[in-house]
Amino acid sequence: MLSPSAPLFRFGVVADPQYAALEPNLALDRYPAKSIAKLEDAIAEFNRHDLAFVATLGDIIDGIWESFDTVLPIYETLRHERHFLLGNHDFAVAAEHLTNVASRVGMPSAYYDFAHAGYRFIALDGNEISLFAPPEGEPRREEAKALMKALQDAGAPNAHRWNAAVSDTQYAWLAAKLHEAKAACEKVVIMNHYPVFPENSHNALDCDRMLALLAEHDHVVAYLSGHNHAGNFGVVDGTYFINFKGMVDTEDSNAYAIISVYEDRLEITGFGREADRTLALR
Repeated sequence: MLSPSAPLFRFGVVADPQYAALEPNLALDRYPAKSIAKLEDAIAEFNRHDLAFVATLGDIIDGIWESFDTVLPIYETLRHERHFLLGNHDFAVAAEHLTNVASRVGMPSAYYDFAHAGYRFIALDGNEISLFAPPEGEPRREEAKALMKALQDAGAPNAHRWNAAVSDTQYAWLAAKLHEAKAACEKVVIMNHYPVFPENSHNALDCDRMLALLAEHDHVVAYLSGHNHAGNFGVVDGTYFINFKGMVDTEDSNAYAIISVYEDRLEITGFGREADRTLALR
């Protein structure tokens, strides 16, 4: 029997608004220009609730640098704290902007963590090892090519150039943060643009390594992601893997969520195409 007690806190989630003043991609059912109105509707709903923060799980824009000038002022109307992650489409910009994406969005760094009410939120930069985020000639591009080739040779379904991985440095930072949270008796929620489970063509290039790390930590309650616009869901040893649907998809239906954190469960209230879920905590 689920307890009816008030939640510890609530927070909002948006995945893949991917705004740009572009014609729709009918083959993928994506309408980037319509994301402004959808985002305005989502923020109006968020502003009606008492939320600790709102997290956007990457792909804020769709590859046109000037799109930030239109979409970021919409976020200024949000009355809650906001946290951004970056995705592959945020880096599909002109080469001279590649090193400035995080600062343009106002992020202190591309990956970071913060605490709230007994929870540690870890926001990853899943783009570090990729064929798009590092500037040309950087060793991280070569590392991505080698990783992709190894995955292709192994027949992995996620060996695609739109996927990416974290660096060894960030991986070590994540491992240290997980230990810190354990010592502080904090539950952990990890956020990354790229999913790692269930198996899917959109999963991070390093999904196996990430899953192995998370399996060592029973205080990780959830892993939140975007990138796979169809959405996805899975659970491994009590950790929930929630892949939120892309806001940019479809001409007129929205997709976003509010997560209520209780002592014994997470309750996800989905809006538009996003599903409702009640997830018991171990």
